[in-house]
Amino acid sequence: METNSPNIGKFSLTYGSIAGIVGIIFSFMLISLDMLYDQGSEKTVVSIAILVGAVILGIFNFRKENGSLTLKQALKIGTGSSVIAAIYSIVFTIVLVNFIEPDFIAKTGELTRATVIESNPTISNEQLDMITDQQANFFWLAYPFMLIFNAFGGLIIGLLGGLILKKDAQA
Repeated sequence: METNSPNIGKFSLTYGSIAGIVGIIFSFMLISLDMLYDQGSEKTVVSIAILVGAVILGIFNFRKENGSLTLKQALKIGTGSSVIAAIYSIVFTIVLVNFIEPDFIAKTGELTRATVIESNPTISNEQLDMITDQQANFFWLAYPFMLIFNAFGGLIIGLLGGLILKKDAQA
């Protein structure tokens, strides 16, 4: 007799989508509060908490529905959910940069310029221009890095969540 176990892909898609959508809502909140360009660590902490919460919830609910959880399953859910959330983030960032906030890259360059001047007041204008131009020219590299870092973060979250929530199957 075959048992009907839950699909890991379904859980990854569901909880990755939850993390992605909550992250987009958080970004719209930052935009509405005029905090999109704030460089504090609070934004990063909240973004990580959103991802961790969604992945752990996905792992927990998979274990609850399946009756058991292996470390391998937790790793798959963690990585899959994080990659799905990254895809949402990348699509949103493309829309943000091209339509919602078309001067996003220029404003980010201005912030970089101010930060560099603050840390190195003797830097020349040519060097500053080169730094901001390179940042604008290579902004597209942020997209694959978002995917890679989210996948790696999801792997770590899945590992920790799997070690904590691991449950052997009942005989």
